[in-house]
Amino acid sequence: MEAGARAAVAVEAARRSASALLNATPEEIAFTGSGSAGWGMAFAALGRWHPGDRILVGRQEWGGNLATMYRIAGASGARVDVIPCEEDGSVSVRALEELIDSRVRLIALTWAPANGGLINPAEAIGQVARRHGIPYFIDAGQALGQMNVDVRALNCDVLKGAARKFLRGPRGTALLYVKQAALSRFEPPYVDVLSAPLDGMTAVLRDDARRFETSEMPVALLCGLSNALNEALDIGIARIESRVRALAQSIRGKLAEIPGVVVRDIGSVHSALVSFTVEGIPASTVKTELGSRGINVGAIGVTYTPFDMRARDLTEIVRASVSYLNIPDEVDALVEAVTELTKNRSFH
Repeated sequence: MEAGARAAVAVEAARRSASALLNATPEEIAFTGSGSAGWGMAFAALGRWHPGDRILVGRQEWGGNLATMYRIAGASGARVDVIPCEEDGSVSVRALEELIDSRVRLIALTWAPANGGLINPAEAIGQVARRHGIPYFIDAGQALGQMNVDVRALNCDVLKGAARKFLRGPRGTALLYVKQAALSRFEPPYVDVLSAPLDGMTAVLRDDARRFETSEMPVALLCGLSNALNEALDIGIARIESRVRALAQSIRGKLAEIPGVVVRDIGSVHSALVSFTVEGIPASTVKTELGSRGINVGAIGVTYTPFDMRARDLTEIVRASVSYLNIPDEVDALVEAVTELTKNRSFH
């Protein structure tokens, strides 16, 4: 019992820190095992879908979210429609306005997509969603921890993000924000004694975001998450954002000067993700070769952001994710290694 009481204190400390990071209240924060799990639970809690119902998504929507939406759409007759982009590749707010009608039940946006440095206009899209009274979900998986995430300014009903990325928290932890004023829209299809405690023989849903939690929580992981949240708050998101964006922009500029290398980031405002391709060398090979030199990058395929990759005729890109722990010397090491790869292709 004593250990349980201490665990509860630790979990609630993490919840308060999470709410401070997002400009939310502790009652609007739930902890889940992954970002996709949290997003899926919130989506399932929207209720039954019907033929003709519409979901509007950005072109860069995360593949895991799309899998959930298409599974429901296939079973119900609902539709998933892609919002067109502006010329710079970002989701078009004007096009969104034109797509909205009485059948739209959800607007879903991946704010900072997994396949590059684009930052979508999440606040402007939130204003459209609020004006029309449509639920608005934001996938902030790549935004959380590297840029300011203010749920009040975003006007979103749901926002999720895994802690293991830029926030540098433990794998197996994620934040799920559910707006208090919108909570009545969401009825989770499965519950337990925490999320819907019994009142007599009636299960009564909690009146906070913990209706999406279960009674068993990974306390050790959440203690690690609490530390990660507090570190981000102590350093300051503005400082983190300024540093990682400057380093990322330096990488873009230097990579663009290498013959045979194409920087693939679209949009007008960029995050700490840098995407590129090397002519004649698969992204997976670039990843392996850089890894052998102690440089960690990702090889991102179509399944991560299928609509966007296909629209740009891309099958694979290399992605560098810049941390505030990185230093300029590491930027130079990456650029030098990529330059070497373009000159020596004997391994391919």
